[in-house]
Amino acid sequence: MNRLTIIGNLTRDPELRTTPSGVTVCDFSVAVNNRRGGQNQGDGQNDATFFRVSAWRQLGENCAQYLSKGRKVCVIGPVSARTYQANDGSTRVSLEVTATDVEFLSSRNEMGNDGFNAPAPAAPAAPTAQNNGFTAVEADDLPF
Repeated sequence: MNRLTIIGNLTRDPELRTTPSGVTVCDFSVAVNNRRGGQNQGDGQNDATFFRVSAWRQLGENCAQYLSKGRKVCVIGPVSARTYQANDGSTRVSLEVTATDVEFLSSRNEMGNDGFNAPAPAAPAAPTAQNNGFTAVEADDLPF
């Protein structure tokens, strides 16, 4: 079974295109952070693994519409490794995922204009004595 699940952030905006046969496909890249532990929890170094993702048909159209650079996603699908020649003549490997499922983990409200996380919203106001049909109760009044 070849099924990969990754959670990471988009490294660029998705690109939607149509094949000559009329099928839509959306291409984007996802960076997955890897932690390498040191002797202490905080000593670990972070690096990233990059995956190229292709989402086809309606899934691809949804990705193109709702995703942008910096958004957090969960991608599930088979993975393949492809080799190519870089400009400097070296051989490199690209990890490519054909998405069968994509979950959007960042809401539009959490994202700033630059595509990265905006500051957290302010804490909600303290509950009033009567709020949506519920009455506020002090912790000391609880029977357990």
